Amino acid sequence: MSAEETVARARALYDARAKRVPIAPFTDADPALGMDDGYAVQRELVRLLVADGDRVVGYKAGLTSAAMQDMFGVGTPDYGPVLASTVYADGATVSCDAFIAPKVEAEIVFRLGAPLAGPGVTVEQARGAVAEVMAGLEIVDSRIEDWRIGLADTIADLASNGAVALAGPGLRAGACDPRLIGMVFSRNGETVATGAGAAALGDPVAVVAWLANVLGERGVPLKAGQLIMTGALHAAVPMGPGDTFVAEFDRLGRITLHVDGGRDTSRGSAREEGR
Repeated sequence: MSAEETVARARALYDARAKRVPIAPFTDADPALGMDDGYAVQRELVRLLVADGDRVVGYKAGLTSAAMQDMFGVGTPDYGPVLASTVYADGATVSCDAFIAPKVEAEIVFRLGAPLAGPGVTVEQARGAVAEVMAGLEIVDSRIEDWRIGLADTIADLASNGAVALAGPGLRAGACDPRLIGMVFSRNGETVATGAGAAALGDPVAVVAWLANVLGERGVPLKAGQLIMTGALHAAVPMGPGDTFVAEFDRLGRITLHVDGGRDTSRGSAREEGR
């Protein structure tokens, strides 16, 4: 993929985000696009968003379950930035009009207390860098039409990140084993999913080590204070106007997200679940 194509594709995603109008998958026109191509577009898109005044406050991991990696034919997760403009507090209300085709996932979230610079970071080193463990919700969204995403498409599109909501304050690191944290997820009072921390690479802390190492290969360190979204503990649940989502975590407590009015969004089947 040429530099000109990278810039053009990043600009197309930038415009789709601004206008809330999805675009065709890049992999329709070029099925050979791979992970490296997706990350090249992602970096250019982040540059455009940061130039507008946004900033990176952490990272999200996707494809952290074996089932999702099998679906995309890969043996590794993917990642994207968490932008300051997309972070909400527990109990916040969001509007469907801010998204294109949103879905909600419950996740375990870490806040780093010390920097990590890979490659070569071990899980135990990552564990030592974590300062806080929190309950979180991620709104995943796709600027690609009908969630018809290939791997390069979702990576380019900030790993399909839409927004995040965080409960706080969290637990001090070391006060619990993140692998064993159970979770019950409900929409409008009805349980729609359950999960446990081990769904994320077998140990959510392993996600931190993985991120530190893959970013380190690109010369990007993880910084103290940054958020790490460790991946969905269940299949993503479609989001519509008037919905209320609640995730109840063992040890971490509960987190709530309300959805205001606005246009409805489809609750039909989609390829992108459990990011």
